[in-house]
Amino acid sequence: MRMYDIILKKRQGFELATEEINFFVRGYTAGEIPDYQAAALLMAIFFQGLNTRETADLTLAMAGSGDRVDLSGIPGCKVDKHSTGGVGDKTTLVLAPLVAAAGVPVAKMSGRGLGHTGGTVDKLESIPGFKVTLAPEDFVRQVREVGVAVVAQTGNLVPADKKLYALRDVTATVDSIPLIASSVMSKKIAAGAEAIVLDVKAGSGAFMRTVEEACTLARAMVAIGRQAGRKTVAVITDMDQPLGFAVGNALEVREAIETLSGRGPSDLKELCLVLGGHMLVLAGAVKDVAEGVDRLSGLLERGRALDKFREMVKAQGGDPRVADEPHLLPEASYREQVKAETDGYVAGIHTERVGRVAMLLGAGRKTKEDTIDPSVGIVLHKKLGDRVRTGDVLATLHFNSAENLSAARQLIAGAFTLTSSVPGVKKLVHGVIDENDIMD
Repeated sequence: MRMYDIILKKRQGFELATEEINFFVRGYTAGEIPDYQAAALLMAIFFQGLNTRETADLTLAMAGSGDRVDLSGIPGCKVDKHSTGGVGDKTTLVLAPLVAAAGVPVAKMSGRGLGHTGGTVDKLESIPGFKVTLAPEDFVRQVREVGVAVVAQTGNLVPADKKLYALRDVTATVDSIPLIASSVMSKKIAAGAEAIVLDVKAGSGAFMRTVEEACTLARAMVAIGRQAGRKTVAVITDMDQPLGFAVGNALEVREAIETLSGRGPSDLKELCLVLGGHMLVLAGAVKDVAEGVDRLSGLLERGRALDKFREMVKAQGGDPRVADEPHLLPEASYREQVKAETDGYVAGIHTERVGRVAMLLGAGRKTKEDTIDPSVGIVLHKKLGDRVRTGDVLATLHFNSAENLSAARQLIAGAFTLTSSVPGVKKLVHGVIDENDIMD
């Protein structure tokens, strides 16, 4: 078998055999296939695509390229949740302890932020003492005893994806549905989950800008899950404005604690309840999403979810007092308000720009090597549809350095679009795609 023949076959639009896909993934991961041939195949896939079987084969080959997490020592159905990334997306911080409080074990591996999207691991590390790295046996033991653990991905989890993503990033082949779907699902499968709930974002702060694009990606990932024997559901959600009000690591942890305390932004609470409801259904804990939402709402109101968060933080070496005293989280030295210069209604928030502001202030990374400042970020004061008068505060910048402050001011002010008429209401949840391919 020759790599040249595999490249030519896909370039001509033919279907690759399982053995050919396995040969490529195995050889490239081992360093036996050079970057230039791998890049040529990626470009052929970008233009010619992969069918459902090819995409599943690529996913399973990548999932088997390194370590596999064994969750068999944890009783019950293990359900994972994955978000395709957004701005202010702190759902895992609420969802993991909330679902665990309902008796469904949550063993979650999360990533770090890069660019305008934040990472759950960075947010958790803003909690004093919190350890995001656990030995595999400690990870399993904590989930068995506490019901929940959220950790960083291991160094050798899906090494094929790490190599291929780095190559896609420099060869303009990132935005390929089969390659995106296989990248996401290979990590979920290798992480050991039996069922997967996908939060697929659509909007100005998401990788998929339209609902139609998000649905295409969702269908591809649900199909992979079915082929891999995993119960999989995708929820298409809005990212045309940041989720909640806070953007920035410690600021988002604070907002997650407010939500776990029964307060917090209505959109964040709604999304966590919907995603959590689907997780409970897949785990067999409830008969339908409505029952799951009711159960989870009760746990929030009674403080059970906050109790579980406190327990998780303590188990992973963090200071559990942050659950009751959020001021113990890192705080920026300076704050500056950005005010409206005209009257109107908020008709648009360019969410990617908000994320870029957070990155400029130090809350995000331009490259993987960058160090983040856990205390900085933005707190919005207005959301879509809100009435604004001249002089009203649109957002507050939290910062420690004035180095990029001027650029941040301009970006955040330009992120808001005001109109004289009341805009239409946007849906938070656009629909659900399950294994029957039903869009609600």
